[in-house]
Amino acid sequence: MNKTLERFLRYARMDTTSNELAAESPSSAGQWALARMLEGELKAMGCEKVRLDEHCNVYGLVPANTQGQPSIALLAHLDTADAVPGRNFSPWVTRYEGQDILLNEQLGIKLSADDFPALKDYLGQELVVTDGTTVLGADDKAGIAAIMAAGEALLATASIPHGDVWLVFTPDEEIGAGAELLDLEYIKADFGYTVDGGALNEIEYENFYAASARVIINGRNVHPGYAKGKMINASKVAMEYHQLLPQEQCPEMTEGYEGFFHLRNLQGNEENAVLDYLIRDHDKALFSQKKLTMENAARQINQRYPKGTAELELKDSYANMREVIERAPHVIARAERAISACGMSPVSRPIRGGTDGARLSFRGLPCPNLGTGGVNWHSVYEFLPVEALEKAAKVLVEIVRAQ
Repeated sequence: MNKTLERFLRYARMDTTSNELAAESPSSAGQWALARMLEGELKAMGCEKVRLDEHCNVYGLVPANTQGQPSIALLAHLDTADAVPGRNFSPWVTRYEGQDILLNEQLGIKLSADDFPALKDYLGQELVVTDGTTVLGADDKAGIAAIMAAGEALLATASIPHGDVWLVFTPDEEIGAGAELLDLEYIKADFGYTVDGGALNEIEYENFYAASARVIINGRNVHPGYAKGKMINASKVAMEYHQLLPQEQCPEMTEGYEGFFHLRNLQGNEENAVLDYLIRDHDKALFSQKKLTMENAARQINQRYPKGTAELELKDSYANMREVIERAPHVIARAERAISACGMSPVSRPIRGGTDGARLSFRGLPCPNLGTGGVNWHSVYEFLPVEALEKAAKVLVEIVRAQ
């Protein structure tokens, strides 16, 4: 087994699931365990300025061997998404020869090209898969393994010229809570790259403008037998509110640059109801319009029913990092050259989500995202081609190579 794959399997077996309800970051003990492991491995590898800070950020420096080069940060996150209830992470490796891959015989769970046609693209390759009860965690343990492999290659091969290269691992990306606590003054990098999902030839520097919204419906409950003209059923009013939003602008009906309103939680009874939404759009003006649409829907409810029936709470989450990256085109050009040097044609696609790179870009560290080659993120059907993992590390070496 190659060392990069061995690293990934070791990391992926650790439960580092983040917890959105936690009051502090990191939000789970498993992230501390992985952080301490990485701290030890960075020291053993020969990195300098290795540090595990009080916020569970891990730092290591591969010092420059060539003058006049930029300082570059390579970043990945420690946590995995809380997308599947299982916590017994048991990744395993199989060769795909066109057959259905039986992930879990007892539960009858299989990975099939009938359900996931993209599987056919990996005929003859070794794949890391799940046991059908958890996510794989390639998001973002694959990024961690690729960065560690690249760092090890740079330290072992003096013939690769490069400036300072920082290897950085952060907590709680999946719940949007880690990047704000990263010590940018410690690394003083000129720019960086998150290594976090997507195809190997993709460079992602456009993400959503994002906000969360909570709609609170205050109803009036009375005995249903005597409710005529008196009851205001909060659950029914909540359904009315939702119908006032553009029904075609939802995740299951949008793609590419199209934004959406995503109803992610609904709870209620006759007296009270709560709707939680995510608001997303790549276009700043359309994003603002979506927030205005939600405000107008609340206003309409309060016109139909007593004032204060609908209360709306809006909170911006992150912005489109394209605003920053467009002012640093050399960061994209460098990634394009590296991907081309590894025999692939680079492409840029919008991220239909968020990334630590967006927050870091607005903190002063231009930071687009690079792919690791994993497929079917955040599901029991997630898989990672071993070949992609190895190539991701090579792309990173090429990115930091002196130009």
